[in-house]
Amino acid sequence: MKEQGGSTAGTAALAVPDKLDSAWTVPGILKDSVRRYGSRPSLEVVGGVSETYDQTWENVSYLARCLFQQGVRPQQRVLIMLANTHLAVHGWLAVNLINAVDVSINTGYKGQSLEHAANLSAAQILMTTSDHLPVILRSQSRLAHLRTIVLMDDADQADWPADASFSILRFRDLEAAPPDCLVAQAAMPWDIGSVIYTSGTSGPAKGVMMPHGQIALLSRLSAAKTSLQADDIFFSFYPMYHMAGKFMSVLATLSVGGRIVLDTGFTPGEWLNRIRAYGATITAAHGPMLEMVYAQPPSDSDKDHRLRLIRTAPFPKRIAAAFEARFGVRGQEVWGMTETGVACWVDPNEPLRVGCCGRVDESWFDFAVVDPATDMKLPAGTVGEFLLRPKVPWTMMQGYLGMPEKTLEAWRNFWFHTGDCGYVDADGYVYFVDRAKERIRRRAENISAGDIEAAALAHPLVKEAAALGVPSGFEGDDDILLCLVMQPGSELDHVGFLRFLVGELPHFMVPRYLCRMAVLPRTATGKLQRAMLKDVMAQPDVWDRKRAEVALRDLTA
Repeated sequence: MKEQGGSTAGTAALAVPDKLDSAWTVPGILKDSVRRYGSRPSLEVVGGVSETYDQTWENVSYLARCLFQQGVRPQQRVLIMLANTHLAVHGWLAVNLINAVDVSINTGYKGQSLEHAANLSAAQILMTTSDHLPVILRSQSRLAHLRTIVLMDDADQADWPADASFSILRFRDLEAAPPDCLVAQAAMPWDIGSVIYTSGTSGPAKGVMMPHGQIALLSRLSAAKTSLQADDIFFSFYPMYHMAGKFMSVLATLSVGGRIVLDTGFTPGEWLNRIRAYGATITAAHGPMLEMVYAQPPSDSDKDHRLRLIRTAPFPKRIAAAFEARFGVRGQEVWGMTETGVACWVDPNEPLRVGCCGRVDESWFDFAVVDPATDMKLPAGTVGEFLLRPKVPWTMMQGYLGMPEKTLEAWRNFWFHTGDCGYVDADGYVYFVDRAKERIRRRAENISAGDIEAAALAHPLVKEAAALGVPSGFEGDDDILLCLVMQPGSELDHVGFLRFLVGELPHFMVPRYLCRMAVLPRTATGKLQRAMLKDVMAQPDVWDRKRAEVALRDLTA
């Protein structure tokens, strides 16, 4: 029998405190863990740095003092564009230690997606590494607020441009403020801790303003529902600009004295090897990733690991039971979103219910399934829209940054409207069915159709553009179809157009399918009828870059 790490007892309930205090903040959780677990291993990067809780604190507090010396103050927003290493963790924690607001952005952002995220944040300082500098410099004339870039690696100053519109500094050259500078900066649960960008529908990505109370609940609830303990090793490849990686994996593990192992990416064929090599006892993955793992050739060593639990959203119905049997590990499906946190959790000690994302934690959330046209509650077993609201103040988002109209649109009739649809059965188990809103989800990335369309419209030969998600073959996952109306007399060069998009968009936003159309379907008032484009995939002239054997890496300039 394989050795098991962590606890296999029933998941613990997270008690609701009489009030939220400074312990319900990111710095509060970090300081408590350093005090309790100082010499224990805290953080390890695959093939890289390994450190204890004491070392993490030393690194984070020193970086916070350097940022303070550069003028960062409480509730100012700081951009972080760092790969999935210890630097990204240190950067986020240091910003929060000053009670400033962490705005970690996708390292694939470029062009309009980068400019939108940076300008909406109004941040004046950005932490990154020199490999991202060329992309940032291409947008410098359109970055309205950025004043300082701090490079976290040992970049050669000879490679920096002399005419940059902002200061470029190396972290190793910065001076730190005195240690007592952080004493008066204590965060409270109602302070904003992070802004995380999540997909728009027809518009640009929205910045979700997450208070410390919400972040602390998300991390503490993640630890309780997965029975995380100090002897657990959590393997995570989720990036630090996702709540699943930052709060549900890293902070949850640190909160109980466990060890977090960060991978810089996901490779299906190496996933189990790395889990085995690091002795991981728990991990997390979105449904499409598990389908890719399951598609690997079966091996006699599939059960040769210490893994006891995989947190997932969703747990693909097609393979759920077979996955558990083949790998000898339990899958724990959850449901939630950045705006709300995670309200539904499967109890891993109960039998597998295929397609079920567990029960609502009614200690913390009110939950309803309603008719999306009327907001009236529906009976058990009837599919409708999921609505949520918090029972404790400061435990859900405080709005979309700079988008009050979007905030009001989401919060109607005293409920947050998630745009997700499903039902609750007679026994109170929740089943997610589909998304009601027009958003695209590809390989765990929430994608704004508006960002893709804006990049396409920047091409001089494109008159109109409409992007939408189409089935990818993985459960709960999309590929991207881009419908184009060209300027009169213009032809569509598929490969040339994709080469243009590769220069404007992160790789995960580049469409798989292209289709030229004479017109886009619109209402009498000119609103795009995106739903009517679903039938486009049946047309014979839809161009598929995979069928054409066009690889994105070959299009990169």
